[in-house]
Amino acid sequence: MRNYDLEFLKRFSMVLGFLTIVTLGLMVGAWYLHNSLPTDVPPNVAKRTEARIAPVGAVYAGATGAASQAAATAAAAAAAAAQVAYGGTTDGSVIYQNLCAGCHTSGAGGAPTLDHQHWDARIAQGTETLYRHSIEGFTGAAGVMPARGGNPALNDEQMHAAVDWMVDNLK
Repeated sequence: MRNYDLEFLKRFSMVLGFLTIVTLGLMVGAWYLHNSLPTDVPPNVAKRTEARIAPVGAVYAGATGAASQAAATAAAAAAAAAQVAYGGTTDGSVIYQNLCAGCHTSGAGGAPTLDHQHWDARIAQGTETLYRHSIEGFTGAAGVMPARGGNPALNDEQMHAAVDWMVDNLK
């Protein structure tokens, strides 16, 4: 072998040795990083993921499915009934005192106070119109009536009872 071949082999061996050392260093660094990362998913992240990928509905088949569907419907109805405002009372005075009085006593937002001067023109439109405005809401020239008095948990019967009580108690 000639001198320049030996010199090339010497330098090539040094480059290979250097690359081997760099490779081993990268492997040790990767092993260290892998062991330093937490392996478990935090519980709150797992719950969010489960909630995000949960099925939207369920399939009911056969007699067993019909029973399950009826039970689910009953449970949904019970949950909805539990969320009805003021325990589901149809006592207009209770609903008025807890919700309506805030605006209809002081006239806030242009709400008519409980006197014939403010209500006679409204009563002339008919009780169905009064019911509809109390349930759906109404924006007039004098003011604004929010839908269901601002409490979406009130059902139609409760709104009718509150309107009837207010009309019956005009001064």
